[in-house]
Amino acid sequence: MESFTPYSALAGGVLIGLSAALLLWFNGRIAGISGIARGLFSGDREAFWWRALFLAGLVAGAWLYYVVAKDAGHAVTLPHSRPGFPPVLLIAGGLAVGFGTALARGCTSGHGVCGLARLSPRSFVATLTFLPAGIATTYVVRHMLGVQ
Repeated sequence: MESFTPYSALAGGVLIGLSAALLLWFNGRIAGISGIARGLFSGDREAFWWRALFLAGLVAGAWLYYVVAKDAGHAVTLPHSRPGFPPVLLIAGGLAVGFGTALARGCTSGHGVCGLARLSPRSFVATLTFLPAGIATTYVVRHMLGVQ
């Protein structure tokens, strides 16, 4: 976390909140990424385009940040898994997240950002479940299994 600053965290939070609010105001949709991605395969052609464009915007925004930061002379690297981190844990983590989002009918963006903002009791329970589960998993992997 060598590049963390409160300002970058604040800017990221504002942009996430703004994009979620704009999608709700202009499209009447919740910005839950797992639901948006799952809906790409629903067969609804009209819904396909806004979903595809939203997801493309996520990728394009990350790419744009990389290009602008690099051009400004900042040391940025492309995202990658940590060297030496066991691939089996990456795969297990991905499967666990996928199962959890299917079970909770939403992900951290859907429940934690949008659902809590709408005072959804279901999102409150989901967030109270996945947040401690993530903290406990990180503790076990880093401190009990010794994987850094």
